[in-house]
Amino acid sequence: MKNAIRTMLSLMLAFAPISAEAQSSDQGDDKIVSVARDDPDMAAAIEQARASLDDFLTLWEAPPAGTTDYKLKVEVKDGDASEHFWIIPFHRTASGFSGTLANEPQAVHNVVAGQELEFTRDDISDWGYTKNSRQVGSFTVCVLFKTMAKEEADYYRQNYGFDC
Repeated sequence: MKNAIRTMLSLMLAFAPISAEAQSSDQGDDKIVSVARDDPDMAAAIEQARASLDDFLTLWEAPPAGTTDYKLKVEVKDGDASEHFWIIPFHRTASGFSGTLANEPQAVHNVVAGQELEFTRDDISDWGYTKNSRQVGSFTVCVLFKTMAKEEADYYRQNYGFDC
């Protein structure tokens, strides 16, 4: 697999509504999936997430009752390699955002799990949160369900509240 034509996406942490500290201490549960950079479904999911980012950020700034576990997914590049990571928790900065990298890198070597990462909205590839035990957003995860065995995808939908 050439990193120049693949991108890695972290899947499992989208399911886990736990603190970043717990996530970073148990990275073995994270599942990394390779997707071609020109995958049209993934490109559409990222575009959908970016198009609705302002609405997500408005909710995050004043979370309605029944909502929790707000997170962003960002792309990190290292030479020709790129990898998408969940950032949990995150906050605004003067130049964009900052937050804790919640995944163990596989393809890039310029970041580590648990690191505080600064990024801009251009780096954001997805967002998500939980509303009344159901997942909202996480558009890239829904695309990854298409690459899984039906039983595995159904398990995640049923046990983690995905409606995609």
